[in-house]
Order: sequence, then C-alpha cells, then structure tokens
Amino acid sequence: MKKYLLIFLSYGLLAQAQLNPKIQKEDITRIETELASDKMEGRKVFSEGIELASSFIETEFKITGLSYYGDLKNYRQEFIEAGKPANNVIGVLKGKSKPEEYVVFSAHFDHLGMKKSGDDTIYNGANDDASGVTAIITLAKYFKVLNKNERTIIFVAFTGEEVGGYGSSYFSENINPDKVVAMFNIEMIGTQSKWNKNSAYITGFEKSDFGTILQKNLKGTNFTFYADPYPQEHLFYRSDNARLAALGVPAHTISTSKMDSEANYHKVTDEVSTLDLDNMTEIIKAIAISSQSIISGKDTPARLEKM
Repeated sequence: MKKYLLIFLSYGLLAQAQLNPKIQKEDITRIETELASDKMEGRKVFSEGIELASSFIETEFKITGLSYYGDLKNYRQEFIEAGKPANNVIGVLKGKSKPEEYVVFSAHFDHLGMKKSGDDTIYNGANDDASGVTAIITLAKYFKVLNKNERTIIFVAFTGEEVGGYGSSYFSENINPDKVVAMFNIEMIGTQSKWNKNSAYITGFEKSDFGTILQKNLKGTNFTFYADPYPQEHLFYRSDNARLAALGVPAHTISTSKMDSEANYHKVTDEVSTLDLDNMTEIIKAIAISSQSIISGKDTPARLEKM
C-alpha cells in the first residue's frame, strides 16, 4: 500500500509541476552566464565564438524537446552571407488546434566580438543580446511544460543583427508572413528601464494593439508595458522585428534599454555583473503571462501597414 501511495504522490507532484511551470532566476542566470562567457569571444558573426553560442542554444532547444522548423533536419537554418556560412537557430512547439498560425519569439545571438588591445578585449554582450536569447530559451521551456499553446510557437535566435540583420531577413524571406500572428522580439532586458523595476517598453506601440493586449493580460500584476520613450532613435526599425513588420506582421521589440544613458551599450563592460537578474526574471515572467491570450488564439493583434 505504501509503495502505491508513493507512486501516486510522485505522479501527482509531476502533474502539478507540468501544470505550473516555473520561470526561475537560477536557470536564467545559468543560461545568461554561459552565453556571455569569455569563451564565446563576443559571439561575432563567422567566428568560433558564435559557433559555440549556436551549439549551446541548439542543446537547450533539444533538452527542452522542441521540434525542428519546417523541413529542417536540425535546429539550424543555414544560409550563405557574403560568401560565408551562417545560421539562425530555430525550435518549434506545434499548436494544438491552430498549427498553421504562428507566434514568434526571437532575439539575436551575435554580438561585436573582440577588440585588438586593452585590459578587457571581449565584448561579452550580456545585455545585448544574451539577455534576449536567455528569455526565448526560458520561455520555450515554460510553454513546453505548460502545454497549452493552440497556435504554433516558433523560437528563433537570429545571427547577424549587429551587421545588418541578415539572419532575420533570411528568416522573413522563408516564412509565409500571413501565417505569423505576432512576433515578440526581445532585445536588451537585463537592465532596469527608465521607470525602474517591473517595467519595459514596446517599440511601435502605436502601430497595432499588440501592446494593449499584453497590458490587458497583466491586469492585477505590478508590471507595466509602456510605449517606446525614445522615438528619436527609431528603434522599431533597428532590430530584428523590422523585417516581418514590413510585411504586415504585428512584430514588435520588447526592451528596457535606456538608450539615452545605457552605460555599457556596445562596450566591453556589457557583462553579467552589470545586469539586474531579479528584474530580468520578472520581465520574462511578464512576457510569458502577457502573451498567453495570443498563444491560445483568444486574441489576434491587428496587422501593420506594409512598408
């Protein structure tokens, strides 16, 4: 009798864990620390460091149990850029009742590489954009365990954002934009926003009701999504969301970066020690909660005007 009771209790705990997935700081710290480590050598395109980063993301997707994208035989979407091989990393959670409707979560895993001299020569890119990649890996695990996505979720880590966005360009050219319901691009969420903790902004907030939907889903929490406070920076057009946005997809970037005063932006000092990992954890939780009505098929953001 005791044996069966233990089995029943173990099954009950497992079921509860599956129904209540956790987004934990410890896992976020582990992923972020690895992606921004010195051994990645700044994750510059076409480098050994970015190859290490790609392999790490692929392993995380495999552990999570994501499917391959389209006709790919692995998690790499490979292509040639400037005569050299490059790749995005893509994993998929197939939708239950609306598999032909896609919700994309994205971030870029490339950064600036290394400089030739100095006491510190590595552009670790902890905030830019290891923080975003950490978010999509964490969200993939969350939604896999939650197991309630009616729409298909595509998790993609782009290469080449820092040198022209060719990873997101290739992805956008090889997907039917009419099937993409929304894109959550996540860029630099490791520091506190201008409104301090429990807040972030959405680029192009006024262009669709994407942000309004997210904020509605956060009712009763202490988290707030704001409109982009740096319109003079034209951030909506400067990140990996821009390619699908130009095709009419409600594709927006979520960020906390203080573009008028971010001390470590594109500097070798952009290291894990400068990040607020507690706040970053709360931001990822907020994205998970706020996106669920879109993932479930309850809400569909308005399309953008094509550019």
